[in-house]
Amino acid sequence: MPFTFKRLEVPEVVLVEARQFSDERGHFEELYKRSDFRGYVPCDFVQVNHSFSRRGVLRGLHFQLKPVPQGKLVSVVSGRIYDVAVDLRRGSPSYKRWVSAELTPGKLLWVPAGFAHGFLALEDSHVVYFVTREFSKEHDSGIRYDDPEVGVEWPRVEGLVLSEKDRGLPLLRDSKANFEYGDGLC
Repeated sequence: MPFTFKRLEVPEVVLVEARQFSDERGHFEELYKRSDFRGYVPCDFVQVNHSFSRRGVLRGLHFQLKPVPQGKLVSVVSGRIYDVAVDLRRGSPSYKRWVSAELTPGKLLWVPAGFAHGFLALEDSHVVYFVTREFSKEHDSGIRYDDPEVGVEWPRVEGLVLSEKDRGLPLLRDSKANFEYGDGLC
């Protein structure tokens, strides 16, 4: 199997490592294979997104509201990010808990629907993520990256850069998050 899977402290979030096959030409790796992922990621993907972020850019914490929530499989093509998932499912044993992983090429993070997602670029980084639902501007939402009730511990970087949109996101208690424990993860 070209992948290893590790459930994080919030077990619905899964860190995936892809096996690289290298020779004198370079390397090859599979980023996703449905048959291998099925036991950990029970979803199909309908859209692939790519972003480039300079060192110090923080994107998030984002999610898409029901009835079109998104699960995301996040990968780094080049660079290094600190990737975060926050459980927003009311009634969940891990409600408001966050988990993180440092992603580099070959490491992926499965962030199910019902979770907020964000990342901090620790280096200039190209990030590709597969999503389970198409983007819907009407359902696009998020919470503040520094919400004290959530308490994400971001690495310190000089010159933190946030978009105007992300600076204006509400705290979780004021957000429109509409997820319940038991909702589907896709």
